[in-house]
Amino acid sequence: MELCYDSKIVALYKDYLETPDGNTVCYDYIKHKSGGGAGILLVDENEYTYLVKQYRNAIDAVNIEIPAGGYSFIGESGESCAIREAEEETGFVPEKLYHVSNIVSAIGTFDERTDVYIGTHLKKGKVKFDPDEYIDLMHVSMKDAVDMVYQGKIIDSKSIVAILAYQDMKQRGIIKEI
Repeated sequence: MELCYDSKIVALYKDYLETPDGNTVCYDYIKHKSGGGAGILLVDENEYTYLVKQYRNAIDAVNIEIPAGGYSFIGESGESCAIREAEEETGFVPEKLYHVSNIVSAIGTFDERTDVYIGTHLKKGKVKFDPDEYIDLMHVSMKDAVDMVYQGKIIDSKSIVAILAYQDMKQRGIIKEI
């Protein structure tokens, strides 16, 4: 592997691999320095969720997504990260957590992993935006959130996974009380 670029959050490599026929190929490989982070779909007792709207430079647009963020330190649990991000970005803390998945959203080039959770039984906490965060909070019904996925208004993979998983887990009886 050959380091091409090193930044604060990621490093970009040329990764040389030998194929089964003995040839060598070069792949781009982006390593996330903290390993990733966690995201959480918060669902209140009325079956509404809190989504965040914020500018994302990768798409040069304001995006709608679940509260999420990177691990504060290597080895931080996904659960701890998700709860921290929920409170920081929405002011709510879930008392009940359901782990949905640990996803790799761009597996062809990027090793970042995101633990995805659903949080219910919400209690009031305190919003604590990071100094560089500018977030608008949306309070929408889960029905509307699902519709936003299918309308292309929610394009973030962790958010899509969480929203559709909630719908499925509720239907299967995994999530009974909110």
